[in-house]
Amino acid sequence: MDDLISLSIKDLLQHYEAGTLSPFEYWQAVEKRIDAFEPHVQALYAYDPEEARRQAAESTERWARRAPLGPLDGIPVSVKELVATKGVPVPLGTAATEKVPATEDAPAAARLREDGAVIFAKTTCPDYGMLSSGLSSFHNLSRNPWKLSENPGGSSAGAASAGAAGFGPLHIGTDIGGSVRLPAGWTGLFGFKPSQGRIPVDPYYPGRCAGPMTRTVEDAAWSMFTLARPDWRDATSLPPEEIDWTDLSTNVRGLKIGLMLEPGCGLPLDPEVREAVEKAALRFEKAGAIIIPVDPVLTREMLDGLDKFWRAKFWGDIEGLSDERKASILPYILDWARGGADVTGVEAARGFNRMLEMRRAASVLFTSIDALLSPVNPIVSYPADWASPTNDPALPFEHIAYTVPWNMSDQPAASINCGFSKSGMPIGLQIVGPRFADLAVLQLSRLYESWGGGVKTWPEPPVA
Repeated sequence: MDDLISLSIKDLLQHYEAGTLSPFEYWQAVEKRIDAFEPHVQALYAYDPEEARRQAAESTERWARRAPLGPLDGIPVSVKELVATKGVPVPLGTAATEKVPATEDAPAAARLREDGAVIFAKTTCPDYGMLSSGLSSFHNLSRNPWKLSENPGGSSAGAASAGAAGFGPLHIGTDIGGSVRLPAGWTGLFGFKPSQGRIPVDPYYPGRCAGPMTRTVEDAAWSMFTLARPDWRDATSLPPEEIDWTDLSTNVRGLKIGLMLEPGCGLPLDPEVREAVEKAALRFEKAGAIIIPVDPVLTREMLDGLDKFWRAKFWGDIEGLSDERKASILPYILDWARGGADVTGVEAARGFNRMLEMRRAASVLFTSIDALLSPVNPIVSYPADWASPTNDPALPFEHIAYTVPWNMSDQPAASINCGFSKSGMPIGLQIVGPRFADLAVLQLSRLYESWGGGVKTWPEPPVA
C-alpha cells in the first residue's frame, strides 16, 4: 500500500474513474502512512481518521455512480489550523486562545468540501502564525521528515511536514511573508503563493494568501480549479476567471528573467543555496531565457518598518488578554510583541508605509523583467526546537527577505526544490511572476520540474 502514496491527484482520479482504486482504499493507504510517520513528525491537529473513512466511503459511492462532486472528489487534504473548518476550534497555534468550535468553513475549506475532498485533519502552526517554525505553545513540536532534528519552517509547519511525509497529495497553507514558500523550501515541496485574492481567505489582510503545498507542480495546479473560486468574505477576492490550470506548457526563449541573489538585508546567503540557485538559472538560460542579474527590492528600513508595524498590530490584538493568558503565549512571541507597546502611532503608520514601498519597488523591478528567480530561504536548515532561524525575538524577520516583498506587491510566487545541501536538506528555488500571472508561474515551475527539478525520492518513516 505504500506504493499508493506516490500517486498524483491526476493518477488517483484516473483510478477512481476506472474503478481500479477507490477513495476508501486510497485513504486506507494514507491512514497507514500517518500511523507510521505522525508519531515522529507531529504534523497534525484534530486528526479524525473515523471521519475521513466516512468521507472516503461517501466519495467511493459517488464514483461508483459516476457522479463525483468536483475535481478533488475523494482526494485526502489537510488544512492549516488557521483556516477554519466548521465544528473544530481554531487555536491559532497558541495556548492563550479559547478553544471555541468554528461556526463555518473558511473559503478554502468550503471549496474543498463542495468538491468532495476528504478533509482528514488540520495541520499545526506556531503561535498566531507568527513564526517560521514548528514550535508552538499549544501544538506538539512539528519536525522535518528529512531529518527529525531539523525545523520544517513555518508558519505552515505541519502542512510542510505532512506533505513531505506523504500524508496525501494536497495540503493547504497560508502565507503573509513566506509561510507557504519557506517551509516548502525547507522540506522539498512545491509551494504556491498566488496573487492576492486568487484564493480567497477569511479573515483577509494585506499580503495574506492561502496556497497549495504539494509534491508536484501538477498537483498544485489541479487544486486551483477548486481553491480559486471567489468568495464574498474576502474583499480582495478576484473576480471569476476561466483559467485552464492544467495548461502547463511554456517556452522561455527570449524571456527576460531576473536573478536576485542578494537579499538586501537579513541573513546572508549560504554558499550551498547560492550554488543551487545559480545552477537553476543556468538551466533557464540554456533553454533560451535571458538571465538578468538584479538588485534586491528590500532594504533594511523596509524590513525594520514592517517589524515595527506588525509588533504594534499584534500587541494591539493581545493587549487585552489577562496576564494568565499572556503568560501562556510562547515566550519568544510574547517578547517580540511587547516591543509593539512602545511603538507610537506615527511609527506604526510609517511602518505600514514601508510595506507600500516594497510594493512600489517590486513593481518598478517588473517593468524590466518578465519573471524572477531567487532563493527561497537564505540558510539550509536550523534546529527543530528553535522559534526562528535566528532564534532571537529582536531579529524575527531576518530570513524572509527573499519572500515577503511579493506578499506586499500581491505577486504570485512559488518554491520548488532545486537541489540538496551536503547535509541532505532540500534547497528551494523561488519563481516570481507579475501580478495576476499565476498560471505563468506554474508553467515556469513545471518547465523547471521537467528538467529534473523537484524531489524524486521522499523520506520514509523511521524503522522501529
